[in-house]
Amino acid sequence: MNHTMTPTAGRCISTPESSERVPGPDRGHGPRLRHAVRQYGPVLALYGVLKLIGFCAFMYLLDSSGDFRKKHPRFGGGAHAWDVLASWDGWWYQQIASHGYHPALVPVPGATGLITLEGNSAAFFPLYPAAMRLVSSCTGLGLYGAGMLVSVVASFAASLGIYAVTARFGGRRAGLAAAGLWAVWPGSGVEWSVYSDSLYVALAVWACHAVMSDRWLTAGVLTFAAGLNRPTAVALIAALTVVALLTLHRRREDHARPWTAVLIAPLGLIGYLLWVGNRMGDLGGYFKLQEGAWAHTFDYGKQTLDVFTSIAVGRFDYLFAYPFEDTIGALAVLLGVLLIPLLFHLRLPAVLTVYTVLTFALVLGSQQIFGNVSRYLLPAFPLFIPLAVQLRNLRLPMLFALLGIAAVTSGSYAGYVLFELGVP
Repeated sequence: MNHTMTPTAGRCISTPESSERVPGPDRGHGPRLRHAVRQYGPVLALYGVLKLIGFCAFMYLLDSSGDFRKKHPRFGGGAHAWDVLASWDGWWYQQIASHGYHPALVPVPGATGLITLEGNSAAFFPLYPAAMRLVSSCTGLGLYGAGMLVSVVASFAASLGIYAVTARFGGRRAGLAAAGLWAVWPGSGVEWSVYSDSLYVALAVWACHAVMSDRWLTAGVLTFAAGLNRPTAVALIAALTVVALLTLHRRREDHARPWTAVLIAPLGLIGYLLWVGNRMGDLGGYFKLQEGAWAHTFDYGKQTLDVFTSIAVGRFDYLFAYPFEDTIGALAVLLGVLLIPLLFHLRLPAVLTVYTVLTFALVLGSQQIFGNVSRYLLPAFPLFIPLAVQLRNLRLPMLFALLGIAAVTSGSYAGYVLFELGVP
Protein backbone atom coordinates (compact mmCIF):
# COMPACT_ATOMS: atom_id res chain seq x y z
CA MET A 1 0.00 0.00 0.00
CA ASN A 2 1.22 3.50 -0.81
CA HIS A 3 1.46 6.03 1.99
CA THR A 4 1.08 9.78 2.18
CA MET A 5 2.22 12.34 4.73
CA THR A 6 -0.67 13.61 6.82
CA PRO A 7 -0.31 17.35 7.46
CA THR A 8 -1.20 17.19 11.13
CA ALA A 9 0.97 14.33 12.31
CA GLY A 10 3.98 14.99 10.07
CA ARG A 11 4.56 11.27 9.52
CA CYS A 12 3.58 8.67 6.96
CA ILE A 13 0.29 6.92 7.59
CA SER A 14 -2.25 5.32 5.31
CA THR A 15 -5.19 7.43 4.18
CA PRO A 16 -8.08 6.74 1.81
CA GLU A 17 -6.59 9.28 -0.58
CA SER A 18 -3.20 7.59 -0.61
CA SER A 19 -4.72 4.20 -1.42
CA GLU A 20 -6.13 5.70 -4.62
CA ARG A 21 -2.67 6.33 -6.01
CA VAL A 22 -1.70 4.30 -9.00
CA PRO A 23 1.31 1.99 -8.49
CA GLY A 24 4.68 2.80 -10.02
CA PRO A 25 5.21 2.85 -13.78
CA ASP A 26 4.90 -0.37 -15.74
CA ARG A 27 7.31 -1.61 -18.36
CA GLY A 28 6.91 -0.21 -21.86
CA HIS A 29 5.70 3.12 -23.18
CA GLY A 30 2.05 2.15 -23.62
CA PRO A 31 1.30 1.38 -19.96
CA ARG A 32 3.28 4.43 -18.85
CA LEU A 33 1.29 6.66 -21.16
CA ARG A 34 -2.00 5.24 -19.90
CA HIS A 35 -0.82 5.72 -16.33
CA ALA A 36 0.08 9.36 -17.05
CA VAL A 37 -3.30 10.00 -18.68
CA ARG A 38 -5.17 8.51 -15.71
CA GLN A 39 -3.02 10.42 -13.23
CA TYR A 40 -2.80 13.84 -14.85
CA GLY A 41 -5.60 13.94 -17.41
CA PRO A 42 -8.26 14.97 -14.86
CA VAL A 43 -5.99 17.76 -13.58
CA LEU A 44 -5.45 19.23 -17.04
CA ALA A 45 -9.14 18.83 -17.91
CA LEU A 46 -10.35 20.53 -14.72
CA TYR A 47 -7.90 23.40 -15.01
CA GLY A 48 -8.61 23.88 -18.71
CA VAL A 49 -12.39 23.90 -18.29
CA LEU A 50 -12.28 26.33 -15.36
CA LYS A 51 -9.93 28.69 -17.19
CA LEU A 52 -12.03 28.53 -20.33
CA ILE A 53 -15.16 29.42 -18.35
CA GLY A 54 -13.48 32.42 -16.71
CA PHE A 55 -11.80 33.46 -19.97
CA CYS A 56 -15.08 33.47 -21.88
CA ALA A 57 -16.75 35.49 -19.11
CA PHE A 58 -13.88 37.97 -19.25
CA MET A 59 -14.08 38.31 -23.04
CA TYR A 60 -17.86 38.81 -22.85
CA LEU A 61 -17.47 41.60 -20.30
CA LEU A 62 -14.79 43.29 -22.38
CA ASP A 63 -16.74 43.12 -25.60
CA SER A 64 -20.07 44.16 -24.09
CA SER A 65 -18.61 47.21 -22.33
CA GLY A 66 -16.37 48.30 -25.20
CA ASP A 67 -14.44 50.59 -22.86
CA PHE A 68 -11.11 49.15 -23.97
CA ARG A 69 -11.35 51.06 -27.28
CA LYS A 70 -11.26 54.35 -25.39
CA LYS A 71 -8.81 53.24 -22.71
CA HIS A 72 -6.30 51.88 -25.23
CA PRO A 73 -6.47 54.34 -28.15
CA ARG A 74 -3.62 52.65 -30.02
CA PHE A 75 -5.93 49.69 -30.65
CA GLY A 76 -7.96 51.80 -33.06
CA GLY A 77 -11.62 51.53 -33.97
CA GLY A 78 -11.24 48.02 -35.35
CA ALA A 79 -9.72 46.62 -32.16
CA HIS A 80 -11.00 43.41 -30.62
CA ALA A 81 -11.29 42.49 -26.97
CA TRP A 82 -8.47 39.99 -27.57
CA ASP A 83 -6.04 42.91 -27.87
CA VAL A 84 -6.46 43.74 -24.18
CA LEU A 85 -4.60 40.52 -23.34
CA ALA A 86 -1.47 42.06 -24.83
CA SER A 87 -1.87 45.52 -23.32
CA TRP A 88 0.27 47.21 -20.64
CA ASP A 89 3.16 44.80 -19.85
CA GLY A 90 2.16 42.69 -22.82
CA TRP A 91 2.98 45.58 -25.15
CA TRP A 92 6.48 45.84 -23.68
CA TYR A 93 7.12 42.10 -23.98
CA GLN A 94 6.21 42.23 -27.66
CA GLN A 95 8.55 45.18 -28.23
CA ILE A 96 11.41 43.33 -26.55
CA ALA A 97 10.74 40.14 -28.48
CA SER A 98 10.68 42.11 -31.71
CA HIS A 99 13.44 44.71 -31.22
CA GLY A 100 15.46 43.63 -28.19
CA TYR A 101 16.39 45.91 -25.31
CA HIS A 102 17.16 49.60 -25.58
CA PRO A 103 18.35 51.76 -22.68
CA ALA A 104 16.43 54.88 -23.75
CA LEU A 105 13.27 55.92 -21.91
CA VAL A 106 10.13 55.92 -24.05
CA PRO A 107 6.52 57.04 -23.31
CA VAL A 108 4.21 54.37 -21.95
CA PRO A 109 1.53 53.89 -24.67
CA GLY A 110 -2.00 54.74 -23.54
CA ALA A 111 -0.90 55.65 -20.02
CA THR A 112 -2.87 58.38 -18.23
CA GLY A 113 -2.82 60.18 -14.92
CA LEU A 114 -0.13 59.19 -12.44
CA ILE A 115 1.26 56.54 -14.77
CA THR A 116 2.03 58.98 -17.59
CA LEU A 117 5.66 58.00 -17.24
CA GLU A 118 8.57 57.19 -19.45
CA GLY A 119 9.42 53.54 -19.20
CA ASN A 120 12.37 51.39 -20.11
CA SER A 121 12.22 47.90 -21.55
CA ALA A 122 15.06 46.77 -19.28
CA ALA A 123 12.57 46.63 -16.39
CA PHE A 124 11.12 43.48 -18.01
CA PHE A 125 13.16 40.32 -17.57
CA PRO A 126 14.30 38.44 -20.70
CA LEU A 127 13.15 34.82 -20.43
CA TYR A 128 9.52 35.32 -21.45
CA PRO A 129 10.16 37.58 -24.48
CA ALA A 130 12.96 35.21 -25.54
CA ALA A 131 10.49 32.30 -25.37
CA MET A 132 7.98 34.36 -27.39
CA ARG A 133 10.54 35.00 -30.10
CA LEU A 134 11.66 31.36 -30.20
CA VAL A 135 8.10 30.04 -30.44
CA SER A 136 7.26 32.62 -33.09
CA SER A 137 10.26 31.54 -35.18
CA CYS A 138 9.47 27.84 -34.81
CA THR A 139 5.71 28.01 -35.41
CA GLY A 140 5.24 31.00 -37.71
CA LEU A 141 2.87 32.61 -35.21
CA GLY A 142 3.04 36.34 -34.64
CA LEU A 143 4.47 37.55 -31.35
CA TYR A 144 0.98 37.94 -29.88
CA GLY A 145 0.07 34.33 -30.70
CA ALA A 146 3.47 33.06 -29.58
CA GLY A 147 3.17 34.89 -26.26
CA MET A 148 -0.30 33.49 -25.67
CA LEU A 149 0.90 29.97 -26.52
CA VAL A 150 3.81 30.22 -24.08
CA SER A 151 1.54 31.49 -21.31
CA VAL A 152 -1.21 28.92 -21.85
CA VAL A 153 1.19 25.97 -22.01
CA ALA A 154 3.07 27.25 -18.96
CA SER A 155 -0.21 27.67 -17.06
CA PHE A 156 -1.02 23.98 -17.63
CA ALA A 157 2.51 23.02 -16.54
CA ALA A 158 1.99 25.09 -13.39
CA SER A 159 -1.33 23.36 -12.69
CA LEU A 160 0.40 19.97 -12.87
CA GLY A 161 3.11 21.16 -10.51
CA ILE A 162 0.60 22.56 -8.02
CA TYR A 163 -1.26 19.24 -8.18
CA ALA A 164 1.95 17.25 -7.64
CA VAL A 165 3.07 19.32 -4.65
CA THR A 166 -0.34 19.34 -2.96
CA ALA A 167 -1.01 15.64 -3.56
CA ARG A 168 2.07 14.78 -1.47
CA PHE A 169 0.25 16.07 1.62
CA GLY A 170 -3.44 15.77 0.94
CA GLY A 171 -3.77 13.07 -1.70
CA ARG A 172 -5.02 13.25 -5.26
CA ARG A 173 -8.32 14.96 -4.52
CA ALA A 174 -6.58 17.78 -2.64
CA GLY A 175 -4.16 18.13 -5.54
CA LEU A 176 -7.09 18.41 -7.93
CA ALA A 177 -8.68 21.10 -5.78
CA ALA A 178 -5.41 23.05 -5.64
CA ALA A 179 -5.10 22.98 -9.44
CA GLY A 180 -8.67 24.29 -9.63
CA LEU A 181 -7.87 27.10 -7.20
CA TRP A 182 -4.95 28.13 -9.41
CA ALA A 183 -7.47 28.66 -12.22
CA VAL A 184 -9.77 30.98 -10.23
CA TRP A 185 -7.48 32.76 -7.75
CA PRO A 186 -7.54 36.58 -7.60
CA GLY A 187 -5.22 37.85 -10.31
CA SER A 188 -5.53 34.66 -12.37
CA GLY A 189 -6.69 36.67 -15.38
CA VAL A 190 -3.05 37.11 -16.42
CA GLU A 191 -2.49 33.35 -16.69
CA TRP A 192 -3.87 33.38 -20.25
CA SER A 193 -2.42 36.65 -21.54
CA VAL A 194 0.84 38.01 -22.94
CA TYR A 195 2.33 38.20 -19.45
CA SER A 196 5.19 36.31 -17.81
CA ASP A 197 3.32 35.17 -14.68
CA SER A 198 2.36 31.65 -15.78
CA LEU A 199 5.90 30.87 -16.91
CA TYR A 200 7.32 32.07 -13.59
CA VAL A 201 4.86 30.05 -11.50
CA ALA A 202 5.54 26.92 -13.57
CA LEU A 203 9.28 27.28 -12.95
CA ALA A 204 8.83 28.08 -9.25
CA VAL A 205 6.45 25.24 -8.42
CA TRP A 206 8.56 22.61 -10.18
CA ALA A 207 11.70 23.99 -8.56
CA CYS A 208 10.08 23.57 -5.14
CA HIS A 209 8.94 20.07 -6.12
CA ALA A 210 12.51 19.23 -7.14
CA VAL A 211 13.88 20.44 -3.80
CA MET A 212 11.29 18.32 -1.97
CA SER A 213 12.30 15.33 -4.11
CA ASP A 214 16.04 15.82 -3.44
CA ARG A 215 16.72 16.59 -7.11
CA TRP A 216 19.06 19.47 -6.48
CA LEU A 217 20.50 19.99 -9.94
CA THR A 218 17.01 20.20 -11.43
CA ALA A 219 15.99 22.65 -8.69
CA GLY A 220 19.06 24.79 -9.33
CA VAL A 221 18.49 24.98 -13.08
CA LEU A 222 14.78 25.81 -12.70
CA THR A 223 15.56 28.51 -10.14
CA PHE A 224 18.23 29.91 -12.45
CA ALA A 225 15.60 30.16 -15.19
CA ALA A 226 13.07 31.74 -12.81
CA GLY A 227 15.65 34.41 -12.02
CA LEU A 228 15.67 35.34 -15.70
CA ASN A 229 11.91 35.79 -15.61
CA ARG A 230 10.91 37.80 -12.52
CA PRO A 231 12.83 39.82 -9.89
CA THR A 232 10.79 38.23 -7.09
CA ALA A 233 12.71 35.02 -7.86
CA VAL A 234 14.91 36.20 -4.99
CA ALA A 235 12.34 34.52 -2.70
CA LEU A 236 12.75 31.22 -4.54
CA ILE A 237 16.54 31.53 -4.48
CA ALA A 238 16.49 32.19 -0.74
CA ALA A 239 14.14 29.26 -0.07
CA LEU A 240 16.34 26.85 -2.04
CA THR A 241 19.45 28.13 -0.24
CA VAL A 242 17.93 27.76 3.22
CA VAL A 243 16.80 24.18 2.58
CA ALA A 244 20.12 23.28 0.93
CA LEU A 245 22.04 24.52 3.98
CA LEU A 246 19.74 22.57 6.30
CA THR A 247 20.27 19.47 4.16
CA LEU A 248 24.05 19.92 4.20
CA HIS A 249 23.95 20.27 7.99
CA ARG A 250 22.16 16.92 8.34
CA ARG A 251 24.14 14.96 5.73
CA ARG A 252 27.57 13.42 6.04
CA GLU A 253 27.91 12.75 2.31
CA ASP A 254 26.57 13.86 -1.10
CA HIS A 255 27.30 17.55 -0.50
CA ALA A 256 28.13 18.29 -4.13
CA ARG A 257 24.59 18.45 -5.52
CA PRO A 258 23.10 20.84 -2.92
CA TRP A 259 26.15 23.12 -3.17
CA THR A 260 25.92 23.11 -6.96
CA ALA A 261 22.25 24.09 -6.78
CA VAL A 262 23.06 26.94 -4.38
CA LEU A 263 25.72 28.24 -6.76
CA ILE A 264 23.60 27.90 -9.92
CA ALA A 265 20.30 29.25 -8.56
CA PRO A 266 21.08 33.00 -8.32
CA LEU A 267 23.10 33.31 -11.54
CA GLY A 268 20.12 34.15 -13.77
CA LEU A 269 18.87 36.99 -11.58
CA ILE A 270 22.31 38.37 -10.75
CA GLY A 271 23.48 38.08 -14.34
CA TYR A 272 20.57 40.07 -15.70
CA LEU A 273 20.84 42.79 -13.05
CA LEU A 274 24.56 43.16 -13.82
CA TRP A 275 23.84 43.31 -17.55
CA VAL A 276 21.30 46.11 -17.07
CA GLY A 277 23.72 47.94 -14.79
CA ASN A 278 26.46 47.65 -17.39
CA ARG A 279 24.18 48.96 -20.16
CA MET A 280 23.16 51.91 -17.99
CA GLY A 281 26.65 52.62 -16.67
CA ASP A 282 25.56 52.03 -13.08
CA LEU A 283 25.63 48.67 -11.28
CA GLY A 284 22.48 49.65 -9.39
CA GLY A 285 20.87 50.85 -12.60
CA TYR A 286 17.98 48.37 -12.56
CA PHE A 287 16.75 49.56 -9.18
CA LYS A 288 17.16 53.23 -10.11
CA LEU A 289 15.23 52.53 -13.29
CA GLN A 290 12.42 50.85 -11.39
CA GLU A 291 12.13 53.78 -8.99
CA GLY A 292 12.61 56.61 -11.48
CA ALA A 293 10.77 55.30 -14.54
CA TRP A 294 8.13 53.07 -12.95
CA ALA A 295 7.86 54.40 -9.35
CA HIS A 296 8.54 50.87 -8.07
CA THR A 297 10.78 50.65 -5.03
CA PHE A 298 11.10 48.71 -1.78
CA ASP A 299 9.65 50.99 0.89
CA TYR A 300 9.31 48.46 3.75
CA GLY A 301 5.52 48.41 3.48
CA LYS A 302 4.87 52.15 3.72
CA GLN A 303 2.57 52.28 0.71
CA THR A 304 0.78 49.07 1.67
CA LEU A 305 0.00 50.54 5.08
CA ASP A 306 -1.17 53.76 3.41
CA VAL A 307 -3.49 51.81 1.12
CA PHE A 308 -5.08 49.76 3.91
CA THR A 309 -5.59 52.74 6.22
CA SER A 310 -7.12 54.71 3.34
CA ILE A 311 -9.43 51.94 2.13
CA ALA A 312 -10.58 51.36 5.73
CA VAL A 313 -12.07 54.87 5.83
CA GLY A 314 -13.31 54.89 2.24
CA ARG A 315 -10.58 57.07 0.71
CA PHE A 316 -8.67 56.40 -2.50
CA ASP A 317 -6.23 59.33 -2.56
CA TYR A 318 -2.91 57.46 -2.36
CA LEU A 319 -0.38 56.80 -5.13
CA PHE A 320 -1.75 54.78 -8.08
CA ALA A 321 -5.28 54.52 -6.70
CA TYR A 322 -7.73 52.27 -8.61
CA PRO A 323 -10.70 51.62 -6.28
CA PHE A 324 -12.05 48.36 -7.73
CA GLU A 325 -8.66 46.82 -8.41
CA ASP A 326 -7.28 47.91 -5.05
CA THR A 327 -10.23 46.40 -3.20
CA ILE A 328 -9.61 43.04 -4.88
CA GLY A 329 -5.92 43.39 -4.02
CA ALA A 330 -6.70 44.14 -0.37
CA LEU A 331 -8.98 41.10 -0.14
CA ALA A 332 -6.27 38.91 -1.69
CA VAL A 333 -3.77 40.15 0.90
CA LEU A 334 -6.16 39.51 3.78
CA LEU A 335 -6.87 36.01 2.47
CA GLY A 336 -3.15 35.32 2.30
CA VAL A 337 -2.58 36.63 5.82
CA LEU A 338 -5.26 34.23 7.09
CA LEU A 339 -3.76 31.28 5.22
CA ILE A 340 -0.08 31.72 6.09
CA PRO A 341 -0.49 30.50 9.72
CA LEU A 342 -2.12 27.36 8.33
CA LEU A 343 1.05 26.64 6.36
CA PHE A 344 2.91 26.39 9.67
CA HIS A 345 0.09 24.34 11.18
CA LEU A 346 0.33 21.81 8.32
CA ARG A 347 4.10 21.54 8.87
CA LEU A 348 4.85 21.86 5.19
CA PRO A 349 8.44 21.53 3.98
CA ALA A 350 10.63 24.54 4.67
CA VAL A 351 11.07 25.33 0.99
CA LEU A 352 7.33 26.03 0.62
CA THR A 353 6.99 28.03 3.82
CA VAL A 354 10.11 30.16 3.33
CA TYR A 355 9.24 30.79 -0.32
CA THR A 356 5.68 31.88 0.51
CA VAL A 357 6.58 34.15 3.43
CA LEU A 358 9.38 35.86 1.49
CA THR A 359 7.16 36.33 -1.58
CA PHE A 360 4.58 38.01 0.66
CA ALA A 361 7.22 40.20 2.26
CA LEU A 362 8.64 41.31 -1.10
CA VAL A 363 5.23 42.14 -2.55
CA LEU A 364 3.79 43.94 0.46
CA GLY A 365 7.06 45.71 1.20
CA SER A 366 7.17 47.42 -2.20
CA GLN A 367 5.74 50.65 -3.55
CA GLN A 368 3.87 49.80 -6.73
CA ILE A 369 0.41 49.86 -8.30
CA PHE A 370 -1.30 48.24 -5.32
CA GLY A 371 -4.11 46.70 -7.34
CA ASN A 372 -1.52 44.46 -9.00
CA VAL A 373 -0.91 42.76 -5.65
CA SER A 374 -3.53 40.13 -6.53
CA ARG A 375 -1.40 39.30 -9.58
CA TYR A 376 1.95 39.52 -7.77
CA LEU A 377 0.73 37.06 -5.13
CA LEU A 378 -0.15 34.41 -7.74
CA PRO A 379 3.32 32.82 -7.32
CA ALA A 380 2.52 32.14 -3.64
CA PHE A 381 0.92 28.84 -4.71
CA PRO A 382 1.48 27.08 -1.33
CA LEU A 383 -1.42 29.17 -0.04
CA PHE A 384 -3.68 26.88 -2.07
CA ILE A 385 -2.66 23.85 0.00
CA PRO A 386 -4.59 24.58 3.25
CA LEU A 387 -7.78 25.32 1.30
CA ALA A 388 -7.31 22.30 -0.94
CA VAL A 389 -6.82 19.99 2.05
CA GLN A 390 -10.22 21.11 3.36
CA LEU A 391 -11.93 20.99 -0.04
CA ARG A 392 -10.88 17.36 -0.56
CA ASN A 393 -13.59 16.36 1.93
CA LEU A 394 -16.30 17.52 -0.47
CA ARG A 395 -17.89 15.18 -2.95
CA LEU A 396 -16.58 15.72 -6.46
CA PRO A 397 -19.87 17.17 -7.84
CA MET A 398 -19.93 19.75 -5.04
CA LEU A 399 -16.24 20.56 -5.50
CA PHE A 400 -16.70 21.05 -9.25
CA ALA A 401 -19.81 23.18 -8.69
CA LEU A 402 -18.02 25.52 -6.27
CA LEU A 403 -15.00 25.88 -8.53
CA GLY A 404 -17.27 26.41 -11.54
CA ILE A 405 -19.11 29.27 -9.83
CA ALA A 406 -15.76 30.81 -8.88
CA ALA A 407 -14.62 30.43 -12.50
CA VAL A 408 -17.62 32.36 -13.84
CA THR A 409 -17.12 35.21 -11.37
CA SER A 410 -13.35 35.22 -11.96
CA GLY A 411 -14.07 36.70 -15.38
CA SER A 412 -14.88 39.87 -13.45
CA TYR A 413 -12.69 39.96 -10.32
CA ALA A 414 -9.63 38.25 -11.83
CA GLY A 415 -9.96 39.54 -15.38
CA TYR A 416 -12.05 42.62 -16.05
CA VAL A 417 -11.18 44.42 -12.80
CA LEU A 418 -7.48 43.76 -13.34
CA PHE A 419 -7.19 44.74 -17.00
CA GLU A 420 -9.91 47.37 -17.43
CA LEU A 421 -10.60 48.91 -14.03
CA GLY A 422 -6.92 48.98 -13.13
CA VAL A 423 -3.49 48.50 -14.68
CA PRO A 424 -2.06 44.96 -14.50
